[in-house]
Amino acid sequence: MKVFESPTRYRWLGWGALALVFLLVNVHRLSTAVLSEQLTVDFAITAAQLGTLHASFFAVYAIIQIPTGAMADRWGPRYVGAFGAVLLSLSALAFTLSGGYLTAFLSRALLGLGSGVIFISILRFAASWYRANEFATMTGLTTGVAGLGAIVATTPLALAVDAVGWQASIQGLALFGLAAAAFVFIVVRRSPASAGFEPIDNVPRQPSVSLAETGRHLKSLLRDRIQWLLSLMFFASMGTILTIIGLWGVPYLVVVYELPVTSASYYTLLGAIGMLIGAPMVGWISDRLERRKAPLVVGLALFTLALSVIPIFGTPPLYAVGFVYFIIGFCVGFTVLILAIIKERYPPAASGVATATVNGAGFLGATVLPTAMGIALDSYRTGEVVAGTTAYTETGYRVAFAITAIAVACAFLCALWLTLNDDQSS
Repeated sequence: MKVFESPTRYRWLGWGALALVFLLVNVHRLSTAVLSEQLTVDFAITAAQLGTLHASFFAVYAIIQIPTGAMADRWGPRYVGAFGAVLLSLSALAFTLSGGYLTAFLSRALLGLGSGVIFISILRFAASWYRANEFATMTGLTTGVAGLGAIVATTPLALAVDAVGWQASIQGLALFGLAAAAFVFIVVRRSPASAGFEPIDNVPRQPSVSLAETGRHLKSLLRDRIQWLLSLMFFASMGTILTIIGLWGVPYLVVVYELPVTSASYYTLLGAIGMLIGAPMVGWISDRLERRKAPLVVGLALFTLALSVIPIFGTPPLYAVGFVYFIIGFCVGFTVLILAIIKERYPPAASGVATATVNGAGFLGATVLPTAMGIALDSYRTGEVVAGTTAYTETGYRVAFAITAIAVACAFLCALWLTLNDDQSS
C-alpha cells in the first residue's frame, strides 16, 4: 500500500490512530451535560456535587499534563498514547459499575488520568512528523476531532442513552477504546526514522530528552512570565468552553426554557459543530498568515461578547442561545493558538513539556469553573425539580454564566497586553 511507502502519507495513519482515541476522550469528558439528569438522580447529588463529579476528570487531567509532556518527550507517543487509551477505557467501564457517588468520582478521576496523556502525545507526534509551518494546522485539526467528539457527546449520546441507558452507552465506548489502543500501538512511531523512513524535509529533529534536561526546561518555564500569562489565558478560555459545552449548557436550557434533555442537546450540538469548523479553519489561517497573537486577540474579543449575552439578557431567544453556543465552540480554534505560541517559544526538545504546562492550565480551569458555577447556582436553588434536574432561578444562571464571561474577558485583556508589549509578538 502506498501509505507505507511515504512518510508524508504514513504520518496521517499515525495521527489518525491517536486522533481516534482523542475523539473518545472528548466524548467522555463532555458527556456529563447529557448524563446530568441520570447522574443527579442515580447518585442523589446537588449542583455543586455534579460540578465536582464533572471536574474530577479535569483535575487529574490538569495534574498529569506536565508529567505527560516529560513522558512524551522521553518515550514517545506510541507507548504513552496506547497506555492512556487502555486506562481511560477501563476507567469508563468502572464508572458505569459505580455503586455510589464516591466510586463514580474516583472512576471519573481515573478516566481523566488516562485521557490526560492523549492530546500531548498527539502534539509530540505532530512535532516529530510535521513541519513547523504545519503545526497550528495540525493542532487545529486535532481540536476539530475534539469537536467531532463533542458532537457525539450531544444528541447522538442522548439518543443512545434513551435507547439503551447511560451505562450501556458508556460501556460501548469503552470497548471501542480498547480496540483503538491496539491500533495506536501497532501504527504509531516516535519519528519517521523509527518507522524506517528517511527524514521529512524541514521537520526539526526531536531528540530523546533526559530527566535532567526536562528539569531544566521546567525551570525555564516556571521563570517565564509569558508562560504564566498564556496559562492564565488558557485556564479561562478552554476552561469555559469545556464547562459550558460539557456541563452547564444543557441544564440551563432544561430548567430555564423547560426543554427535554434531548432537545437541549441540539443546542450544545451547535457548539460542537462550532468546534469542528473553527479549530481547523483558524489553525490553517494562522499558519498561512504566520501570525498567532493578533487572531487570538480578535477571537477572545468575540468569545467575550458571545458569553455576555446570557448574563445580560437571562432568557434570550433560543436562536440566540444556539448562536452563542456555536460561537463558544468556534472560539476553541482561537484558544488553541495559545499552544502554538508556547511551542514556538521553546526548542524542539522541550515541545512536549512546554505545551503540556499551558495545556494543564486549561484543564485546571475546567476543574475550577464548573464547581464555581455550581456553587453560584446552589445559592439560587428553588427546591423544585424540572425533568429530573434540580431547578435554579434565572438569576442563578445569569450569575453563573457571568463568572465565565468575566474569566474570558480577563483572558482577552491578557492577550491584548501580550500582543502590544511582548517583544516576540506576531
